[in-house]
Amino acid sequence: MPRFFLTGGSSIANGVAFIVGEDAAHAKVLRLRVGERLVVCDGLGKDHHCTVTKITPEEVEAEIFETVPCRGEPSVHVTVLCGLPKGDKVDYVVQKCVEAGAAEIFFFASQRCVAKLHNEQEIEKKVARWQRIAEEAAKQSGRGVIPRVGWAGDLAEAFNLANKTDLPLFMYETGERETLKETVEAALPVASAAILTGPEGGFEPFEAQLAGIMKLHVCSMGPRIFRCETAPVAALAAIMYATGNM
Repeated sequence: MPRFFLTGGSSIANGVAFIVGEDAAHAKVLRLRVGERLVVCDGLGKDHHCTVTKITPEEVEAEIFETVPCRGEPSVHVTVLCGLPKGDKVDYVVQKCVEAGAAEIFFFASQRCVAKLHNEQEIEKKVARWQRIAEEAAKQSGRGVIPRVGWAGDLAEAFNLANKTDLPLFMYETGERETLKETVEAALPVASAAILTGPEGGFEPFEAQLAGIMKLHVCSMGPRIFRCETAPVAALAAIMYATGNM
């Protein structure tokens, strides 16, 4: 069934969902008709199963016949923190991490970042675009919330965000490290986790040392070297599997 989130003025009142704005236009593209069914998600993890009762160019009205918890939301809250990569790699990270179950995705600047964000205006523009990608991925993958996408600024702030979770993980490709598998399994059951991954070229050794000082688990993802856009998705999938969410 088509899936819509309550965004852009859409709302629910007295057992009826009112879909407006871009979503109403999208419903027209889908050629929805009166009597057909759709799902309206409140963005809080509940799915409202509806029957379309009225369609106008500006609005779709749908009567709710059932409200159920969204099956697409994982039991673990995972924050993905990624060193800002170049070009459309950011789009890939956002889309695939949303599909895999991330609750939040933040990008940050680290020593080896090639890509740069130069001012607040550029940051706002980029974040708005990333958020739209997250919304589309959430619809496609059957999520019950639209994960937040944002700019964390620098590595220090990324460490702070990671340490707000039960299991902060720092992915690093060399030196003495814990294994991701053993670290996650030792922490189970876990309600929240964070994954830090680097940009092209990874992290500098001093950044990994800082991660250890900040009490993050410096982890290996095995003998292979992942690309910067692949690493967060792979680590996220591992956590989802270990916690029974895959």
